[in-house]
Amino acid sequence: MGRRLLPVQLESYKPLRDLVFETMREAIINGDLAPGERLMEAQLAEEMGVSRTPVREAIRKLELEGLVAMVPRKGAYVADYSIKDITDVFEIRAALESLAAGLACERITDQELEELQVLVVRVRDTIEDNDLEALVGIDTEFHDRIYRASRNSRLEQMISNLREQIQRFRSTSLASPGRIKDTLEEHKGIVDAIADRNIALAQKLAAKHVENAEDIFLAHFSQKKNQAE
Repeated sequence: MGRRLLPVQLESYKPLRDLVFETMREAIINGDLAPGERLMEAQLAEEMGVSRTPVREAIRKLELEGLVAMVPRKGAYVADYSIKDITDVFEIRAALESLAAGLACERITDQELEELQVLVVRVRDTIEDNDLEALVGIDTEFHDRIYRASRNSRLEQMISNLREQIQRFRSTSLASPGRIKDTLEEHKGIVDAIADRNIALAQKLAAKHVENAEDIFLAHFSQKKNQAE
């Protein structure tokens, strides 16, 4: 197995344990550390160029976030997920995204609307660079701005509780051929509906956007499962 984690770059303003945690967390979300993979402290420490102590601390923290599972007498593993886990998360997300888009129609400011429109343009500009990491970041920011525009802090908190699972699925979905261009058009449709204050259409398009992402992720998930069998 080759190196998946880059050596940690020491930054004076962040403790080493935080840097190790963030590196491992990003590797899990991006799929560099795959679901079901055993986490060997010594190997991970060597890859990142650190001691085993911050790796052990990071694993414990990742367990609390649901990204790592501890198996008695066997050790730590990247948390796996079933089709039921996937559909549960997407069902909740579709409902919350739809609600957020509807509320944003009523409560978004002109400045926030302009910022959403700018993000749509940024996606279009970034597609040509084929920079998946940047696109995932823009996609995340796009949805976060709609959540904030809903002016419902409880809704934002509920979405936040699903953030780690959503990010794991988002990277895989956007990496699918053709998905980025489809996402661009779907984002544009949602923004246009919000700009028109069309609550019903904004809710419908937001939910459909999530359902499309779910279909793509489930197809990828099934393919990976079949290859492993």
